[in-house]
Amino acid sequence: MNNKEKFIEIYKACVTREGGETFLEYLTEKTDFFTAPASTRFHGSYEGGLLEHSLNVYECLCDFVKRPRFRDKYGFTFSEESLAIVALLHDVCKTNFYKTEMRNVKKNGVWESVPYYTIDDTLPYGHGEKSVYIVSGFMKLTREEAFAIRYHMGFSGPEDANQVGRALEMFPLAFALCVADMEASYYMEGIEPKK
Repeated sequence: MNNKEKFIEIYKACVTREGGETFLEYLTEKTDFFTAPASTRFHGSYEGGLLEHSLNVYECLCDFVKRPRFRDKYGFTFSEESLAIVALLHDVCKTNFYKTEMRNVKKNGVWESVPYYTIDDTLPYGHGEKSVYIVSGFMKLTREEAFAIRYHMGFSGPEDANQVGRALEMFPLAFALCVADMEASYYMEGIEPKK
């Protein structure tokens, strides 16, 4: 099963709320979600990197929330639907966001034209908040889901640290998604597809 098939299978099995099916059609037919990179030069900076990253975050998030301390000691539990929505869709702001250009690079003493990714942001609405905005146009998010997606970057974004800290404290799903996003980005992914 390829990554697109895996994504669709998880999505259809978990996301049942009104508007979910329409959003999946939108992702499939109106965006480059399944082929887009996850970044221009860091993790997932290759075709299909965004899809791979979304699946990796889903896997990491599902593992994290099953930890006995998180579940039993702190009492945090989330529906399978919420986990799928926040993990699979946290970076939809990156759809239709990158474009490929060419540049000259010297390889073995010879100039060669190679492709590279650049940003073409036609909806400059931030990062996490843009993903919340896009998803909310199709289906209603819970407050916990919206804050999780909005603050999934944790302290690595440009927001005020006090605001980020308060959001992560108030919304455990935001904290869990932030941890899952970092694990996927730093430990599972790189600038080349993992074999």
